[in-house]
Amino acid sequence: MISVPSIPSIRLLIGLALCLLSLGVLAEAPAPIRVGVLYWSMQIPGQVAMRQGLEAEAARINRRAASQGLPQVELLAKVAGDGPEGIERQIAQMKTLVAQQPDIIIVQPTDNAALAEPLLAANAVGIPVVAYDQYISGGRLAAYVTSDNRQAGYLDGEYIADHFTDQRPIRLVLVEYPHVSSTVERLNGFLDALDDQGQPYRILKAYKAVQPEEGRRVGEAMLRDFPEPGSIDVVFAVNDGGGLAVVEALEAAGRDEIVVASIDGDPKSVRRIANGGLIHIDSAQFCGPLGAEAMKTAYAIATQRPHARHLLVPVFPVTRHTLDRYPGWLGPIPGPFDKPWKAENPTWDGQLRALQ
Repeated sequence: MISVPSIPSIRLLIGLALCLLSLGVLAEAPAPIRVGVLYWSMQIPGQVAMRQGLEAEAARINRRAASQGLPQVELLAKVAGDGPEGIERQIAQMKTLVAQQPDIIIVQPTDNAALAEPLLAANAVGIPVVAYDQYISGGRLAAYVTSDNRQAGYLDGEYIADHFTDQRPIRLVLVEYPHVSSTVERLNGFLDALDDQGQPYRILKAYKAVQPEEGRRVGEAMLRDFPEPGSIDVVFAVNDGGGLAVVEALEAAGRDEIVVASIDGDPKSVRRIANGGLIHIDSAQFCGPLGAEAMKTAYAIATQRPHARHLLVPVFPVTRHTLDRYPGWLGPIPGPFDKPWKAENPTWDGQLRALQ
């Protein structure tokens, strides 16, 4: 025989349910925030670390949101890939994302100018866009999170200026990449530091490379153009993605008289510094914290909370004198210390900087 609850019991259950609903206990979980994420390269190790930081922060947000009844995030991720094909692929990926109408888009641009049209399309339909690592020229960004790229170049330049005497100009070769904002800012910072320190220099030649295959070609060309040992004093590379391949070519040719300054903090570069190789300084990004800050900023925007419009993540000057302080790409960002070379600002402080 089935027992049917009495009318008072049913009323009591309904009352209890209404009470729980009013307290939010039985409320439905809020809909997830759909976040379109466009990555650049999974071949450049620093960018892989940025992705790891971003996705680890998304997981932290979701754990915290689940315990507090807040909306979680759902990542819709795509990878562009390297070279001109990657630029074209990312344009198409962003257009597709805009058509899918996510709540927000996070993008690591492959090219400063190429994404202007899809950014304007996102602006037109009210989808906020957060760029990280690189800027987008044209359109309106909700926020921009990047390493302090001018600081990265400047730290390299300070060190190089202190390493050489002022008696003659440094014979300098550049490995640059003028297509994205970060590498342009790095080069500007490097040259500004040489000028500020009164260090004379002469640019012998500039090559373009930001990816390993480009770096290999540049290394071969550099050895053809400057075959005589002692013909180059310094090579400045705007990133390790291309710069490490240049270093490998120079090492294979026995050109150990050349001093290399680079940027990114790839573990291969750090090992060379520790072992007394060609790389004397590498201004390392905190790639994990950079990706994490992009995700934090996007979540703040999507949940209508205060956020920085332009956030700079510090970089760390890795030399044989500072190796014991450097925690690696994933952080955490260490405390301040005095630089072991002559500098206009003698203290490295490691602070995030909100410019807007």
